[in-house]
Amino acid sequence: MKNSESTNLKDQSTNLSNDTRDLAIVKQELENHEDFYKMALQFQEIMMIYESAIKQIETKLEILNKEYKVTGRRNPIETIKSRIKSPDSIAAKLQKRGLPLNFRNMTGNLNDIAGVRVICPYISDIYTIKDILLKQPDLKLIEEKDYIAHPKESGYRSLHIVLQVPVYLSQSEHHVNVELQLRTIAMDFWASLEHELRYKTTTRIPEGIRRELRRCAETIAMTDREMEEIAIELQALD
Repeated sequence: MKNSESTNLKDQSTNLSNDTRDLAIVKQELENHEDFYKMALQFQEIMMIYESAIKQIETKLEILNKEYKVTGRRNPIETIKSRIKSPDSIAAKLQKRGLPLNFRNMTGNLNDIAGVRVICPYISDIYTIKDILLKQPDLKLIEEKDYIAHPKESGYRSLHIVLQVPVYLSQSEHHVNVELQLRTIAMDFWASLEHELRYKTTTRIPEGIRRELRRCAETIAMTDREMEEIAIELQALD
Protein backbone atom coordinates (compact mmCIF):
# COMPACT_ATOMS: atom_id res chain seq x y z
CA MET A 1 0.00 0.00 0.00
CA LYS A 2 2.78 2.34 0.91
CA ASN A 3 4.56 1.53 -2.36
CA SER A 4 1.39 2.44 -4.29
CA GLU A 5 1.08 5.78 -2.49
CA SER A 6 4.75 6.51 -3.10
CA THR A 7 4.33 5.73 -6.81
CA ASN A 8 1.29 8.04 -7.05
CA LEU A 9 3.22 10.85 -5.37
CA LYS A 10 6.09 10.38 -7.81
CA ASP A 11 3.69 10.41 -10.76
CA GLN A 12 2.03 13.60 -9.49
CA SER A 13 5.45 15.20 -8.99
CA THR A 14 6.48 14.19 -12.51
CA ASN A 15 3.23 15.54 -13.99
CA LEU A 16 3.67 18.78 -12.07
CA SER A 17 7.23 19.06 -13.34
CA ASN A 18 6.06 18.42 -16.92
CA ASP A 19 3.28 20.98 -16.58
CA THR A 20 5.74 23.57 -15.23
CA ARG A 21 8.12 22.87 -18.12
CA ASP A 22 5.26 23.09 -20.65
CA LEU A 23 4.13 26.39 -19.16
CA ALA A 24 7.68 27.73 -19.38
CA ILE A 25 7.88 26.69 -23.05
CA VAL A 26 4.54 28.33 -23.82
CA LYS A 27 5.62 31.49 -21.98
CA GLN A 28 8.91 31.58 -23.91
CA GLU A 29 7.09 31.07 -27.21
CA LEU A 30 4.70 33.91 -26.38
CA GLU A 31 7.62 36.17 -25.47
CA ASN A 32 9.41 35.24 -28.71
CA HIS A 33 6.23 35.92 -30.67
CA GLU A 34 5.83 39.31 -28.97
CA ASP A 35 9.50 40.20 -29.60
CA PHE A 36 9.15 39.20 -33.26
CA TYR A 37 5.98 41.27 -33.61
CA LYS A 38 7.69 44.31 -32.06
CA MET A 39 10.72 43.93 -34.35
CA ALA A 40 8.54 43.53 -37.44
CA LEU A 41 6.50 46.61 -36.50
CA GLN A 42 9.66 48.65 -35.80
CA PHE A 43 11.19 47.62 -39.13
CA GLN A 44 7.97 48.60 -40.92
CA GLU A 45 8.00 52.01 -39.22
CA ILE A 46 11.66 52.61 -40.14
CA MET A 47 11.00 51.70 -43.78
CA MET A 48 8.01 54.05 -43.82
CA ILE A 49 10.28 56.90 -42.68
CA TYR A 50 12.81 56.11 -45.42
CA GLU A 51 10.02 55.97 -48.01
CA SER A 52 8.82 59.38 -46.78
CA ALA A 53 12.32 60.80 -47.20
CA ILE A 54 12.45 59.48 -50.77
CA LYS A 55 9.07 61.07 -51.47
CA GLN A 56 10.38 64.43 -50.27
CA ILE A 57 13.39 64.27 -52.62
CA GLU A 58 11.19 63.11 -55.51
CA THR A 59 8.77 65.98 -54.87
CA LYS A 60 11.60 68.53 -54.95
CA LEU A 61 12.88 67.09 -58.24
CA GLU A 62 9.39 66.97 -59.77
CA ILE A 63 8.84 70.63 -58.84
CA LEU A 64 12.10 71.52 -60.60
CA ASN A 65 10.99 69.42 -63.55
CA LYS A 66 7.72 71.34 -63.83
CA GLU A 67 9.45 74.69 -63.36
CA TYR A 68 11.73 74.08 -66.33
CA LYS A 69 8.79 72.97 -68.49
CA VAL A 70 6.67 76.01 -67.56
CA THR A 71 9.48 78.49 -68.14
CA GLY A 72 10.42 76.89 -71.45
CA ARG A 73 14.03 76.30 -70.45
CA ARG A 74 15.90 73.14 -71.36
CA ASN A 75 15.16 70.53 -68.72
CA PRO A 76 18.24 69.08 -66.96
CA ILE A 77 16.20 66.12 -65.68
CA GLU A 78 15.43 63.22 -67.98
CA THR A 79 14.20 60.55 -65.55
CA ILE A 80 13.75 60.08 -61.80
CA LYS A 81 13.89 56.60 -60.27
CA SER A 82 13.86 55.47 -56.64
CA ARG A 83 14.25 52.34 -54.55
CA ILE A 84 14.43 51.03 -50.98
CA LYS A 85 17.01 48.38 -50.11
CA SER A 86 15.54 44.96 -49.40
CA PRO A 87 16.01 43.35 -45.94
CA ASP A 88 18.38 40.81 -47.55
CA SER A 89 20.55 43.59 -49.03
CA ILE A 90 20.60 45.48 -45.72
CA ALA A 91 21.64 42.34 -43.81
CA ALA A 92 24.31 41.46 -46.39
CA LYS A 93 25.84 44.95 -46.24
CA LEU A 94 25.96 44.94 -42.42
CA GLN A 95 27.57 41.49 -42.42
CA LYS A 96 30.10 42.61 -45.04
CA ARG A 97 31.10 45.45 -42.72
CA GLY A 98 31.29 43.09 -39.74
CA LEU A 99 28.44 44.84 -37.91
CA PRO A 100 25.78 43.10 -35.78
CA LEU A 101 22.33 42.95 -37.37
CA ASN A 102 20.27 45.50 -35.47
CA PHE A 103 18.28 48.63 -36.21
CA ARG A 104 20.85 50.97 -34.63
CA ASN A 105 23.60 49.77 -36.98
CA MET A 106 21.20 49.77 -39.92
CA THR A 107 20.15 53.40 -39.54
CA GLY A 108 23.49 54.66 -38.21
CA ASN A 109 25.92 53.06 -40.66
CA LEU A 110 24.12 52.61 -43.99
CA ASN A 111 23.60 55.71 -46.13
CA ASP A 112 22.01 53.99 -49.12
CA ILE A 113 18.92 52.29 -47.66
CA ALA A 114 16.89 54.94 -49.46
CA GLY A 115 18.09 55.73 -52.97
CA VAL A 116 17.06 58.10 -55.74
CA ARG A 117 18.59 58.04 -59.23
CA VAL A 118 18.42 61.12 -61.43
CA ILE A 119 19.17 60.63 -65.13
CA CYS A 120 20.30 63.81 -66.92
CA PRO A 121 20.91 64.57 -70.62
CA TYR A 122 24.37 66.10 -70.13
CA ILE A 123 27.22 66.03 -67.60
CA SER A 124 26.78 69.72 -66.70
CA ASP A 125 23.13 69.00 -65.81
CA ILE A 126 24.30 66.65 -63.07
CA TYR A 127 26.16 69.41 -61.26
CA THR A 128 23.32 71.88 -61.92
CA ILE A 129 20.84 69.60 -60.12
CA LYS A 130 23.29 69.00 -57.26
CA ASP A 131 23.85 72.75 -56.76
CA ILE A 132 20.10 73.50 -56.82
CA LEU A 133 19.37 70.84 -54.21
CA LEU A 134 22.20 71.96 -51.92
CA LYS A 135 20.80 75.51 -51.91
CA GLN A 136 17.60 74.25 -50.27
CA PRO A 137 17.88 74.96 -46.52
CA ASP A 138 16.20 71.75 -45.33
CA LEU A 139 18.73 69.50 -47.10
CA LYS A 140 22.16 68.82 -45.66
CA LEU A 141 25.07 67.31 -47.61
CA ILE A 142 26.51 64.35 -45.67
CA GLU A 143 28.79 62.77 -48.27
CA GLU A 144 29.87 63.23 -51.88
CA LYS A 145 31.67 60.78 -54.18
CA ASP A 146 32.40 62.08 -57.66
CA TYR A 147 32.93 59.04 -59.88
CA ILE A 148 32.69 61.29 -62.95
CA ALA A 149 35.82 63.26 -62.11
CA HIS A 150 37.39 60.11 -60.65
CA PRO A 151 35.85 56.99 -62.30
CA LYS A 152 36.00 53.62 -60.58
CA GLU A 153 38.54 51.11 -61.87
CA SER A 154 35.70 49.26 -63.64
CA GLY A 155 34.89 52.39 -65.66
CA TYR A 156 31.78 53.25 -63.64
CA ARG A 157 30.86 56.93 -63.71
CA SER A 158 28.24 58.69 -61.61
CA LEU A 159 27.95 61.42 -58.97
CA HIS A 160 26.87 60.06 -55.59
CA ILE A 161 25.69 62.44 -52.89
CA VAL A 162 24.11 61.60 -49.55
CA LEU A 163 21.56 64.16 -48.38
CA GLN A 164 20.03 64.33 -44.92
CA VAL A 165 16.28 64.90 -45.24
CA PRO A 166 13.92 65.92 -42.40
CA VAL A 167 10.80 63.77 -42.04
CA TYR A 168 8.06 65.13 -39.78
CA LEU A 169 5.54 62.71 -38.30
CA SER A 170 2.60 63.48 -36.03
CA GLN A 171 4.66 63.17 -32.84
CA SER A 172 8.29 62.96 -33.94
CA GLU A 173 10.95 64.37 -36.24
CA HIS A 174 13.54 62.26 -38.05
CA HIS A 175 16.62 63.18 -40.08
CA VAL A 176 17.12 60.53 -42.73
CA ASN A 177 19.99 59.94 -45.14
CA VAL A 178 19.08 59.44 -48.79
CA GLU A 179 21.64 58.57 -51.46
CA LEU A 180 21.28 60.32 -54.82
CA GLN A 181 22.98 58.91 -57.88
CA LEU A 182 23.17 61.43 -60.73
CA ARG A 183 24.16 60.11 -64.17
CA THR A 184 23.82 60.93 -67.82
CA ILE A 185 21.69 58.72 -70.07
CA ALA A 186 24.89 57.17 -71.47
CA MET A 187 26.37 56.52 -68.01
CA ASP A 188 23.15 54.86 -66.87
CA PHE A 189 23.10 52.69 -70.01
CA TRP A 190 26.64 51.43 -69.29
CA ALA A 191 26.04 50.95 -65.56
CA SER A 192 22.82 48.97 -66.13
CA LEU A 193 24.44 46.60 -68.63
CA GLU A 194 27.61 46.20 -66.52
CA HIS A 195 25.48 45.39 -63.44
CA GLU A 196 23.48 42.80 -65.39
CA LEU A 197 26.63 41.16 -66.73
CA ARG A 198 28.29 41.11 -63.31
CA TYR A 199 25.34 39.59 -61.47
CA LYS A 200 24.32 37.10 -64.14
CA THR A 201 27.64 35.26 -64.09
CA THR A 202 28.74 33.03 -61.22
CA THR A 203 32.38 33.03 -62.33
CA ARG A 204 34.98 35.75 -61.96
CA ILE A 205 34.94 38.12 -64.94
CA PRO A 206 38.15 37.60 -66.95
CA GLU A 207 40.57 40.52 -67.17
CA GLY A 208 40.10 40.74 -70.94
CA ILE A 209 36.37 41.37 -70.52
CA ARG A 210 37.10 43.90 -67.77
CA ARG A 211 39.33 45.79 -70.19
CA GLU A 212 36.55 45.76 -72.78
CA LEU A 213 34.08 47.14 -70.24
CA ARG A 214 36.52 49.93 -69.31
CA ARG A 215 37.05 50.70 -72.99
CA CYS A 216 33.27 50.92 -73.54
CA ALA A 217 33.01 53.22 -70.52
CA GLU A 218 35.71 55.50 -71.98
CA THR A 219 33.91 55.56 -75.34
CA ILE A 220 30.62 56.46 -73.67
CA ALA A 221 32.32 59.19 -71.60
CA MET A 222 33.86 60.66 -74.75
CA THR A 223 30.44 60.56 -76.46
CA ASP A 224 28.92 62.37 -73.46
CA ARG A 225 31.47 65.16 -73.76
CA GLU A 226 31.08 65.46 -77.54
CA MET A 227 27.28 65.56 -77.36
CA GLU A 228 27.44 68.33 -74.76
CA GLU A 229 29.84 70.33 -76.95
CA ILE A 230 27.40 69.98 -79.88
CA ALA A 231 24.53 71.13 -77.65
CA ILE A 232 26.53 74.21 -76.58
CA GLU A 233 27.31 75.06 -80.20
CA LEU A 234 23.64 74.76 -81.17
CA GLN A 235 22.56 76.97 -78.26
CA ALA A 236 25.03 79.63 -79.44
CA LEU A 237 23.25 79.72 -82.80
CA ASP A 238 19.91 80.67 -81.26
